[in-house]
Amino acid sequence: MPVTRLYLIRHGQSAGNAEGRFGGHGPTPLSELGRKQAEITGEALARENITAIFSSDLYRAVQTAEPLSRLTGLPIHTKAAFRERHVGVLEGLTFDESKQNHPKDYYALVNRNFHHVISRGESYRQLVRRSMNELWELLRNHQGERITVFSHTGAICFMTLHLMGAIRRDTKQTPWLITSNCGINRFEIRGRNNIRVLALNDTRHLSEPTGNDAFAAR
Repeated sequence: MPVTRLYLIRHGQSAGNAEGRFGGHGPTPLSELGRKQAEITGEALARENITAIFSSDLYRAVQTAEPLSRLTGLPIHTKAAFRERHVGVLEGLTFDESKQNHPKDYYALVNRNFHHVISRGESYRQLVRRSMNELWELLRNHQGERITVFSHTGAICFMTLHLMGAIRRDTKQTPWLITSNCGINRFEIRGRNNIRVLALNDTRHLSEPTGNDAFAAR
């Protein structure tokens, strides 16, 4: 089976990240730093013979994919399935506001309760189902290619855990895999049962720190 290279890339710093707010499905754009990170990341990936660019349809992810698209001439294919987790009532709130106003949803989220559905939002389990269904379809259709997927920290965390076999039917909680703004998770895919992890949260291409903590990705 041909080897497929998969790159999962988190968007650059957003205005919401800079303010410590949950982004969710909100339309928050990149900050000035985020735009610089996107340019640097695009330049680095343009040297890796990328063949296809996919992205969450949320603005901050598309903005991050645009420099790579411009440099390679490849179109950006947007997919709602690669959106961040829908955080419902927490969207747009700071972490302190979320803790104070919606403590049950907040603590279920930060403790990575896999099945908890956030009020007017979705669960991590639902996030995995929608994102992985789309990802496996892409991998079937682009065997032997080098595919980039621009997404979000929660979506990337759980796609990565799934690819690593760390999520099962009886999973109730999971670890959290941090992906910095414009961090890249790299994989070689030879089949569902033959996956190699080449790098997690690769930020070697960035010359400036992201200034984010573990939860600045929402």
